[in-house]
Amino acid sequence: MGLAALADHVILAWGWRKRLIALASGASGALALAPLDLWPLVVVPMTIAVWLIDGAVAETRAGRFRAAALAGWWWGFGFHLAGLWWLGAAFLVEADKFAWAMPLGVVALPAFLALFPALGFGCARLLWPTGAGRILVLAAMLALSEWLRGHVLTGFPWNLYGMMLAGPEWLAQSASLIGLYGLTLLAVAIGAAPATLGTAESGAARWRPSVFALLALAAMAAFGAWRVPAGPVAAVAGVKLRLMQPNLPQDAKFSPNNSEMILARYLALSDRATSPTTLGVQDVTHLIWPESAFPFLLGRTPLALARIAALLPPGATLITGAARAGETLPGESRPPIYNAIQVVDDEGVISGSYDKVHLVPFGEYLPPFLDRSIRALGLSEFVSVPGGFAAGTRHAPLQVRGLPPAAALICYEIVFPGEAMPSGPRPGYILNLTNDGWFGITSGPYQHLAQARLRAVEEGLPLVRVANTGISAVIDGYGRVRAALALGETGVLDATLPQAGPVTPYSQFGDVFFACLIVISLLTGLLRPQN
Repeated sequence: MGLAALADHVILAWGWRKRLIALASGASGALALAPLDLWPLVVVPMTIAVWLIDGAVAETRAGRFRAAALAGWWWGFGFHLAGLWWLGAAFLVEADKFAWAMPLGVVALPAFLALFPALGFGCARLLWPTGAGRILVLAAMLALSEWLRGHVLTGFPWNLYGMMLAGPEWLAQSASLIGLYGLTLLAVAIGAAPATLGTAESGAARWRPSVFALLALAAMAAFGAWRVPAGPVAAVAGVKLRLMQPNLPQDAKFSPNNSEMILARYLALSDRATSPTTLGVQDVTHLIWPESAFPFLLGRTPLALARIAALLPPGATLITGAARAGETLPGESRPPIYNAIQVVDDEGVISGSYDKVHLVPFGEYLPPFLDRSIRALGLSEFVSVPGGFAAGTRHAPLQVRGLPPAAALICYEIVFPGEAMPSGPRPGYILNLTNDGWFGITSGPYQHLAQARLRAVEEGLPLVRVANTGISAVIDGYGRVRAALALGETGVLDATLPQAGPVTPYSQFGDVFFACLIVISLLTGLLRPQN
């Protein structure tokens, strides 16, 4: 089947045939995401998206909107179903409590997220010009719908379409200029450009979008090659990091009965010699443990703090995830519990703390407007904290002796473009503690790492990421992995801290350039001469 025949097949499809085409083409987009990173496949879902909208015909504007939105919903459902299937693993950690609700995460969430591309398709159809201009209109509308997905109801910007171009090191550098939302617009425009090869455009108009798409890719690669230095980034003087990846099964990690076993494992693993010339933890200045490290409140367990102090050499510091109890408020029976990062010095004193601000809905808390009805169904949040975690109040830099100020982000917080930076002076690095053990050996932890890596590129800051089951890594401000522990590996990783890179345009101006791209795309797409 030639390209023109394929385009006609998609455009003229109707009913369930059209829905299956939309579902399959959307699902193919997940192949361009981590861990496969088959980024050229961005062409498949985006090109077919154009043809699906071309075929959304009706006598009225409302009818055309509905037809396009329906195609967009099936397209988005396929994309999110294929990209988020691994969420089902979290429901099996405590299968007796949550397995019955697995369809809510594996099917219902993709079904809800598909409403955003449905909106993008529908709005694009209302503006739909003839010729190549429709490529840019689609790019603008889908990018705007993705921005909404990242913000509505606290946001869920996981696997934005721009992540399809974030795998290659050189292509990812454009995020330092326009951020992930800008990269999303480019991914749609570049991927959709070949649509004109299969439709009625003639002569140069047929090839022009694909030529521009190739030129855009070449420009992105050239900018990336220019931006990324040939050699490694210099290290921060006097800093020797040790990242500890315990690889604990999730069903054991939060059981209070395992408290002694977990602490003993952490202490022993942290002091492991990594070569004949190392002396375990005696060689390091900063030891880092992952998110939610203990099934107890570290700040209220003096024996644990004393054992940590006995492990640390003079002048060394532990940075660890830990639940933290706040002050009991008047009228409350128990204190709020925060998902925190805590800093412990060599005397066992907690000298600093950061409380997670952006909590995971349903994972760490239940939305207040759904709390009562959800609990009536026998559901609760996944974490073993009665009532869920309380949210921190602000992104504040984490101060640790011997280190530059850190932009501290816990787990899910790292996936939000533009939220990495605390108020005040620019930090020296991004610290991300996480626990991806909920998701086993699946695509989820790879996707999480890919999004964390892009935050480093956007901000021009090195990233130190410590995960319970992996992937723990030290990444420089150009997104280059300097050292890593594989998913499912037990061990420690000794590394230096790369110095911060130059301030990026994205870190200065945020999504201003993305907004400019939206305006330019719409004006160009709607005002250019039509064929």
